[in-house]
Amino acid sequence: MWAASPAREGVAAEALGAGFLVDSNLSPQVAVGLNHAGHDAVHLREYGLQGSTDTDVLARASAKARVLVSAHTDFGVLLARQRTTAPSVLLIRRRLGRRAAEQVTVILDNLEAVAADLTAGAVVGLAEDRIRIRRLPLLPG
Repeated sequence: MWAASPAREGVAAEALGAGFLVDSNLSPQVAVGLNHAGHDAVHLREYGLQGSTDTDVLARASAKARVLVSAHTDFGVLLARQRTTAPSVLLIRRRLGRRAAEQVTVILDNLEAVAADLTAGAVVGLAEDRIRIRRLPLLPG
């Protein structure tokens, strides 16, 4: 089920420089798929944080030096209010599909293109036909 293509395997976890924290609005299978592809990924459930506030989720991602993977767009607003440069957030747009395997495929297919931005600090939105990158810190407003 989680067969990674050779091109995807070329983007090693070391190139990203961080692991992933998968938000509770995405399936734990997203973390499983990312792990299977050679990345360090943890679902919020593994920390016992399902149902936590967005602020607590951001704090955990920052404390663990992980890129937050979510479908929840409010994280950009919180990062702008905090004027912080971490953690990076990888937003999966819902119209991409609801199946974990589809979401993992989209992440892996685009990871090489956005790895440097995620390492530097950014909010990256993945949509079917585009990638939107906003470097941190975000300006409120």
